[in-house]
Amino acid sequence: MSDRHAILTPFRVSALQMVSTPERERNLDEAGRLIAQAAGEGAQLVLLPEYFCFMGHREADKLAIRETYGDGPIQRFLADSARRHRVWIIGGTLPLAVTTPTPDHARVLNTTLVFDPEGVERARYDKIHLFNFEKGSESFDEARTIRPGSEVCVFDAPFGRVGLSVCYDLRFPELYRRMGDVALIVVPSAFTYTTGRAHWETLLRARAVENQCYVLAAAQGGTHENGRRTWGHSMLIDPWGEIVGQRSDEGPGVVTGDIDRARIDEVRRSLPAWRHRVLR
Repeated sequence: MSDRHAILTPFRVSALQMVSTPERERNLDEAGRLIAQAAGEGAQLVLLPEYFCFMGHREADKLAIRETYGDGPIQRFLADSARRHRVWIIGGTLPLAVTTPTPDHARVLNTTLVFDPEGVERARYDKIHLFNFEKGSESFDEARTIRPGSEVCVFDAPFGRVGLSVCYDLRFPELYRRMGDVALIVVPSAFTYTTGRAHWETLLRARAVENQCYVLAAAQGGTHENGRRTWGHSMLIDPWGEIVGQRSDEGPGVVTGDIDRARIDEVRRSLPAWRHRVLR
């Protein structure tokens, strides 16, 4: 489906905010509750946050719940939820086993899977940019346990094309230019409290303004059982950089708003920056 054939009526989307735990089943139960709430608010597409299914005590803990691509309890949960509620689900991220080009038993792929309302998988994106941060007592290096992806991913939704990205990807605008003309960019995330307070909203609004599209960001938000604190502030931003909806506090919840093709057309018509690009 191309944007020329996208539906013109507003399309309702939701971002889920979570405070995930080291217990997979507890996280899936909470995600199921929030998906049902979003569907009850009329959402037709639901975005989960990065690591929605698991936030372990140690980075290596995710290796114990990794799944083989194509089957596993987390993948079945996402497909079943999409089918049950008749919504598109963009499944935050889950750890997939590295099998190609050679197996890597010490690392996983941090993967986003997309399921349509029939529960059929429609897209897959493996996170490209891996977070590394050192400040005081905070220390993160995703490359120790995650193998980076390499392929940009865009899929067709009823309202237009959707570009997939994850968390730290947000700091690399060249990734979003590679997506081409999209109606929506999604950013499932687990921004730390430190980096989120400093840069989260600024980066999200910048990506919306420079690509003249909507940005939907689902975040982890709160103090986790492993001691990590995440920033939250899940939100939907329109092509002019205005915040359509936002969760202003920590804790689980749902942010719901509409993708309006007319708004995209209006912004691009009045300030045709997308058409004026010279360097590609």
